[in-house]
Amino acid sequence: MIIKYICRSTFLPPRTSFFISKRHFLSCRPVKLSFCQNQGKLTKIRCGIINLNTRSSMSCSATPAMAKEKEMEQVDKILAAKEDDYGGVTVEMTNEPLDPSVFASLLRASLSHWRQQGKKGVWIKLPIELVMLVEPAVKEGFYYHHAEPKYLMLVSWLPGTANTIPANATHRVGIGAFVVNERNEVLVVQEKSGRFRGTGVWKFPTGVVDEGEDISDAAVREVKEETGVNAKFLELLAFRQSHKSFFDKSDLFFVCMLQPLSHDIQMQEREIEAAQWMPFEQYAAQPFVQGHDLLRYISDICSAKMEGRYTGFSPVPTVTGFSAKKTYLYMHGNVRTTGSSNDP
Repeated sequence: MIIKYICRSTFLPPRTSFFISKRHFLSCRPVKLSFCQNQGKLTKIRCGIINLNTRSSMSCSATPAMAKEKEMEQVDKILAAKEDDYGGVTVEMTNEPLDPSVFASLLRASLSHWRQQGKKGVWIKLPIELVMLVEPAVKEGFYYHHAEPKYLMLVSWLPGTANTIPANATHRVGIGAFVVNERNEVLVVQEKSGRFRGTGVWKFPTGVVDEGEDISDAAVREVKEETGVNAKFLELLAFRQSHKSFFDKSDLFFVCMLQPLSHDIQMQEREIEAAQWMPFEQYAAQPFVQGHDLLRYISDICSAKMEGRYTGFSPVPTVTGFSAKKTYLYMHGNVRTTGSSNDP
């Protein structure tokens, strides 16, 4: 229920309070309404409740007793949440200001309600504007799950059983691009930064797959960004998994074969020291390549592919029964499926 009024100093003093009974509306519990001078604008006050999606953003000075009473009036309301497929709920906060003490009261009431419902994991997505709400959430048992540039995700496990909430993303995905032309020359670069800086080592263009980006698209993009060469993805030749890499995360590195569609090199001067087409034998003969098992294995695979002794994995577009989004299945050879195209 919303009461509208106009606050003007000519009508009322800067702060006036009175009580109105809710007897005719919901209950007999009195609810305190506060008038606040707000630059003469039409203002709304909600009777003892806060709707998190349509909170009033007006700021009123209040005595500690008034603030405590307002906090107590929230305990019969809970945070709006969406149920997930795993017996939990997700709360997505807006970026509108919310007093931490009010949030704490709403959170405690919500947790009590969700426990009664038998909910398991509770997720709270906090926009960066509401960073002040982290402390009251942590005090109620929440912990950090992951963070993105514009929000922080907090989570709490309610049952007394073993916590089955999945960990934050565990892997970073990278690609290495084996781009070979009709003269068996391979596209190689020298980097200005990283572990290869100043070593004189020639290497394949490499990079990290962006969020929402397919491996094949990432390989094409990285080649274009680093060398200016247009290329077409052909096959995934091999992949490597390692652990405790970037910020202690695991790492997946995919070796991709691409066909060049252009030849002229326009290297990215910000990251690349030099780029060229090099005979594959010259690349493979580098002491650094021959002295490291991983690079030597990759070199041997590329050589076998060029000689027709090796077949990689080609991307096949497909969809699953869980969504209509297109995904890629990387597979070896041609396989005729007998099931529906929507099989999971």
